[in-house]
Amino acid sequence: MFHQGNLDDQQRELITLVVLVTNQTLPQIRAHVHAALNVGLTPVEIKEAVYQCAPYIGFPKTLNAIAEVNEVFKTMNIALPIENQRNVEEDDRFEKGLVAQVEIFGDVIRQNRKNAPANQSHIQDYLSSFCFGDFYTRGGLDLKTRELLTLCILSSLGGCESQVKAHVQGNHNVGNDKETLIAAITQCLPYMGFPRTLNALQSVNDIMPKS
Repeated sequence: MFHQGNLDDQQRELITLVVLVTNQTLPQIRAHVHAALNVGLTPVEIKEAVYQCAPYIGFPKTLNAIAEVNEVFKTMNIALPIENQRNVEEDDRFEKGLVAQVEIFGDVIRQNRKNAPANQSHIQDYLSSFCFGDFYTRGGLDLKTRELLTLCILSSLGGCESQVKAHVQGNHNVGNDKETLIAAITQCLPYMGFPRTLNALQSVNDIMPKS
């Protein structure tokens, strides 16, 4: 798997790490934090990859993973806390998150907000301010990497094909080509199994049939 496709070792370790976090296979997280450091990823990059999981798997599972990461960092004498990568404040997280959403998905985001039922519009607000404002705007990882990791997180969750397809389009919009997506999903295979891998590949083929 580590020789399939056009990913470098750093991308492969970040992908592996977020799938392990999503699956909550906590003992293996420690091994791959060591591996991530060995291939040259920084503590900030590792932490940001784990944080990127939070909107999709929830805080309890993310905190479980962070505890494992911190234990490895302590054994490696890496000082905690890691440098803060936040780029928003409470009064601008919604606006900056909406900008990030539109950059990734285009004006369909504004249409989705307009079409949301009145009693569900708060979910659209949370999506913009939390998922995109609090996480996608952070430093440490670039937008293409965050979007690629999000695709892998959603693919490994299972049952999220609608969101997987949306993020296939998002990846395309930010410059990740079909071969990169196929390589990323292939990297997930040993950790999430064939059914979810095949579902994710079908989503890629549905959205990017000619690429």
